[in-house]
Amino acid sequence: MTENAQTAQDRVVQVDIVSDVMCPWCIVGYKQLEQALAVVGAGAYVRWHPFELNPDMPPEGQNLTEHIVEKYGASVAQSDENRKRLVEIGEGLGFAFNFDADSRIVNTFAAHQLLDWAAEAQLQHPLKMALFDAHFTKARDVSDPEVLIDVAGGVGLDPDAARVVLETGSHAARTRERQSFWTSRGISGVPSMVFDGRHLLTGAQGAQTYAQILARILDEKDAA
Repeated sequence: MTENAQTAQDRVVQVDIVSDVMCPWCIVGYKQLEQALAVVGAGAYVRWHPFELNPDMPPEGQNLTEHIVEKYGASVAQSDENRKRLVEIGEGLGFAFNFDADSRIVNTFAAHQLLDWAAEAQLQHPLKMALFDAHFTKARDVSDPEVLIDVAGGVGLDPDAARVVLETGSHAARTRERQSFWTSRGISGVPSMVFDGRHLLTGAQGAQTYAQILARILDEKDAA
């Protein structure tokens, strides 16, 4: 349960979020969800689920602008403008996007394995937040095992145990299974949020939209 879920149990909504650490709109969507929870006076039991935007990304990654131009057909100017917009949105949500000419997209399969393992220690959510911060704010390479181990240790996970997870691939098969679970159910874009196991919203929909669906779910709980 996240730190914003310290409310009575009937005011807590389960939210499953399918996302990738490389996805800026995933952290935007989560921050908007936080705002919505404050508006309706509720908490959330958040579970993060794996999705790779670029499963074939090589170990060395790729320059962000180059990647956006190649994958989406955007111009360099459009890519720059989109990043400026994200910086402004992030500022309004209390999250710092620090893009520059050297920003890169990297492979996130190892990060997803570590997140799967962190759930066993009830530290998945802090690790997810720390990975977003490492990638977007601090420009760290979250495909580098040493970076991942350091970030894991920073949220209270055992660094030695994290190293074993990454070196042995102990959570690789389960991570692949969980990726397949969501893609087989039609999830093709992130963030995808499932509220109360029943209501799906894809994309960063904004605090107002999230507040509306949270309020509806809470009304249903009250009426039950």
